[in-house]
Amino acid sequence: MEVLEEKEEEEQREEELKALEISAKLPDLETKLSMEQICIPSDVPDFDWSSIDTSQLPSSYKTNSLKEKKLLHIADHFLQQYAHLCPDRKPLFLHPVNECGVEKFVSTTVRPTLLPYTELYHWDGCASFVSDYLTVEPLKSPITPPSSLYSPTTILKYQRGNCFDFSVLLCSMLIGAGYDAYCVHGYATREICTLDETLELCPLLRKPQEVPKEGMKKSSNKYRVKPPPDLHSKFELQQEAKKKAETEAAQKNKEREQEKVMELEKPRRDPLYGLRVHAWVLVLSGKRAVPETFFINPFTGNSHSTMDEHFLGIESVWNHRNYWVNMQDCWNGCKDLIFDLGDAIRWEIMLSGSNKPLQLLPDAEEEKELSDRDMDDMQEKEEDMSFDMPPSWVAPIQISPREFETRCSQGRKVILYRKAKLEKWAPYLNGNGLVKRLTIYADLDCTEVVEVREWFKNREDMLDMREVNKQTQLTTDYFSPGHLLNLKAHTYMSLEPETEHTMEFYNEARVDGLQKRVENANEMTEYFVGRDDFLRVRHMEFGKRGKKIHLAGTRTDINSQPIVQIKERFHRNLEKPADEDVAERIFLITEETIHLTYHLKDKYITASKKDFFKASERDRKGNEIVMTPEMCITYQAGSSEKEKKLLHLYKLLQELTEEEKRLKQQVRQSEAEVLNILKIRENEETAVKLSVSIYNRERNEKRRQQNEAMKNAMEDELPGQEEQDLDYLAPFLIQIGYREKMTKGQALRVRDNCLTDFKRRLIDKANIIQARFEKAVEELQKKDQWFQEKKNQLSAEEEDDFLARYSETMFHIHILALRLNREKQTAPQKYLALEEKLRKDPRLAEHLGHARFLYSFTPDTGNQC
Repeated sequence: MEVLEEKEEEEQREEELKALEISAKLPDLETKLSMEQICIPSDVPDFDWSSIDTSQLPSSYKTNSLKEKKLLHIADHFLQQYAHLCPDRKPLFLHPVNECGVEKFVSTTVRPTLLPYTELYHWDGCASFVSDYLTVEPLKSPITPPSSLYSPTTILKYQRGNCFDFSVLLCSMLIGAGYDAYCVHGYATREICTLDETLELCPLLRKPQEVPKEGMKKSSNKYRVKPPPDLHSKFELQQEAKKKAETEAAQKNKEREQEKVMELEKPRRDPLYGLRVHAWVLVLSGKRAVPETFFINPFTGNSHSTMDEHFLGIESVWNHRNYWVNMQDCWNGCKDLIFDLGDAIRWEIMLSGSNKPLQLLPDAEEEKELSDRDMDDMQEKEEDMSFDMPPSWVAPIQISPREFETRCSQGRKVILYRKAKLEKWAPYLNGNGLVKRLTIYADLDCTEVVEVREWFKNREDMLDMREVNKQTQLTTDYFSPGHLLNLKAHTYMSLEPETEHTMEFYNEARVDGLQKRVENANEMTEYFVGRDDFLRVRHMEFGKRGKKIHLAGTRTDINSQPIVQIKERFHRNLEKPADEDVAERIFLITEETIHLTYHLKDKYITASKKDFFKASERDRKGNEIVMTPEMCITYQAGSSEKEKKLLHLYKLLQELTEEEKRLKQQVRQSEAEVLNILKIRENEETAVKLSVSIYNRERNEKRRQQNEAMKNAMEDELPGQEEQDLDYLAPFLIQIGYREKMTKGQALRVRDNCLTDFKRRLIDKANIIQARFEKAVEELQKKDQWFQEKKNQLSAEEEDDFLARYSETMFHIHILALRLNREKQTAPQKYLALEEKLRKDPRLAEHLGHARFLYSFTPDTGNQC
């Protein structure tokens, strides 16, 4: 036992010495590793934050309100208590300075915002936008949080920031979208902190996880049926076992080689493992139907499980409402953390709504000798703890459609993964519509290209994706629905004819139900779906082409390839008997024979067949040839009798002959369609055209010109129309037949008619309001009378419903009374204004002079002057 105790003491001493050595080397490592570069594009220049213009920022950026000052005082007191209770932990990230040099509490830097873009309504869209839009800047010291935290508006303006800036912006967008999101101050691995994804598999190459299927449990039964005897050859089983053993040995060797490669590809040892500061976003389950709590790395926009080994610990979390300190042990990273922020033991909250006193310093004598002054201080602190978080000092976050579309800095972003490189571009930046390209390499140095995948947007030919195998030079184009030729996918090595092509179609949009066509120089195979004749496959073989004669201005030949064979296969038609339902028919054109094979009948292992041998319809002398039994060989499954009557065979042969002619035409049409598709695809690739939405005013030049032309035309027509619309005397001038000049009598008549008509309309309007007012009062009286009669019989719900409707009626009556009173007050003023306008009208001024027209207004009293 003594020996064991001595060994334990020695081990403890060694650990203490190692800890002292590490602590002594930390300053040197910090200065050395502070120069570490984050994996950002080399063409992005360094930025001087001290040169930014802060003169145009709002006053909230430059000063603190009384409530913010009180919050800072509470934060300082909280930090003092935290430092006293947890002296071995690092200081909290509470109130760094902003871009104006003013201290701001981190929770007030979060500004919940919902931006008007559908993509930003979900967490993955927000995370992807933030990771693409901003450029990563490293922390000045990898083991300490930054001394400043700028507003999300400034970060968006200059499109760059550190992990804390990324997290605050992303958290603001997620909270605005309805998620229960929090900023996290913690520790992560070097690869996460430095955005080093060169050892990570590209997300586009990750295969979805297969859910293992649970095997069926075999139930043991005493009285089960004996299994049939094993009739397999033991020699064959031995050979199969031998081959299986060889395969397993080869697989193990391959796995060992892969393990060796993985060992070589492992990241080098990090001397600051567990000390690197990082900020990310925590999304709790519950809101927005989030089933499980997870992390979001703002640098990449990827989600991570809370059990992810790359996240090594958490100091604190905060949102726009509060601040929590993690009191749980992070010796095992974040795997054992419980994210129940309401648990006061695991999470220490800074602003509490309860009246519980703050935890006092552990000094028994001071606790016993608390004075009245100390009690007053305690009450003040309790009040401080219960006050609400002040609103965010950050201006509203806004992103223009142009900025949202451009996304990446300068419209381009490059991400390096393990044996892969991902490039992103803004829409319309490339003339061919290219927005994303993934290059896959065979080696870690990314020198040997294996495959290239490209994604496109806004192309008129509906091209969506292209895969190019650099080893076989095989290209596959994928199209969205809506292509001119209903193309779905096209695999080729060259767009020249008589080469290998595989074309897939949207069969729902085609009349013939063609799903796929595979063609090379000598063969063509077509696959069909959903046809009424149950055709599923058609295979054509061609012979050698004769002497080629080229036509001027074309790339095709006059003579086409001779058709050697046409083979068709059919699905089962349940409406016919099996021995009458053709499963396969083969037209041997050169041999002039036709083979028919029917579907299998139940409990039969052979199918019925018919072989027809065609002959010319007339012999050399011109006599018609009669159908003979030798011209058709028939095998009827399940029957040994030969067919005696040849009439139906003759008719069938005639039908097949006509069908052969039709099929020849169909084959030629298929060949012509292939040539047409290749020609159109070549033209589309030569001159790529991008489509622009009619709602995109900046890029849709044609639509903008049409709007300007329409606007100019309306402006040209508007002056005359305005004069015509604004001539208030036109109806009265027509009555007197006015042309150029009028007499004094005509002028007085026009004036009187205009004023009388206007007065009548004012009185009618007031009478309508008066009638509605009286009707509403009458209905209210009826309701009140009904309520007085039925008051004792009504339930509580019916009484509440009646009072609600009664209140609405009272409000309606009040509005009608206000409108009626306003009409009575403004009607004389409107009348006098019209009279003054008539006296100043140039057509009436010389006759009216200073004549006045008296007016009195009373509803339902008729016209009174």
